[in-house]
Amino acid sequence: QVQLVESGGGLVQAGGSLKLFCAASGRIFSTDKMGWFRQAPGKDREFIAAIRWSGGSIYYADSVKGRFTISRDNAKNTVYLQMNSLKPEDTAVYYCAVDPGTGFRFWGQGTQVTVSS
Repeated sequence: QVQLVESGGGLVQAGGSLKLFCAASGRIFSTDKMGWFRQAPGKDREFIAAIRWSGGSIYYADSVKGRFTISRDNAKNTVYLQMNSLKPEDTAVYYCAVDPGTGFRFWGQGTQVTVSS
């Protein structure tokens, strides 16, 4: 079992930056993939970015490529999402999740990001 706790969300003006944190505990392996997703009101959950604990493989959605950066600190069991040049359409609840190789299965409770215009 894996437990995930997101933090770092908040209110920011368009063009600003925020850094999200996802603290993980439990059974995590180097081959696991950590991901960030978001869900805006009335919309489906959307994939944002993913990274393997072992590093090397990083994936981004086209909507955030060049603006968001995913990284991890294995010693702290923490995954980060640096978000720059934020837009109002980035407003959503952001979730982190773990893919142990069978799809993203474990989810945090989410953190709200609101970008004002």
